[in-house]
Amino acid sequence: MNTDPIADYLTRIRNANSAGHRVVEIPASKLKLEITKILFDQGYILSYKNEESSAQGSIKIALKYDPITKDPVIKKLQRVSTPGLRRYSASQEIPRVLNGLGVAILSTSHGVMTGKQAQKENVGGEVLCYVY
Repeated sequence: MNTDPIADYLTRIRNANSAGHRVVEIPASKLKLEITKILFDQGYILSYKNEESSAQGSIKIALKYDPITKDPVIKKLQRVSTPGLRRYSASQEIPRVLNGLGVAILSTSHGVMTGKQAQKENVGGEVLCYVY
């Protein structure tokens, strides 16, 4: 039984990146799909596909690599808020990741969004993870 599905999601992507896989398959949920959409919109992954073949379904994510050096585009995925210690942030105190070069993903009352979007909409929420 998995107690932290978001940490499992990030670990699967991290492991596939370090192994050099092109595609990773992850059990689907609405929250994971929203995080995947943000990763796609920010340019960290090539594409994704939501397959609803089984009862739970799965998300297939095509990982992105540098064409010249073959290094993964995602350098680090870091889980911030855990089930044992939730991390919340007000709209004025949303952390900047790598001095604005990275992305903080938040779960807000307006849905899952990046830290910059949350600041524009003036909403705070739970800081799920950092990506850079």
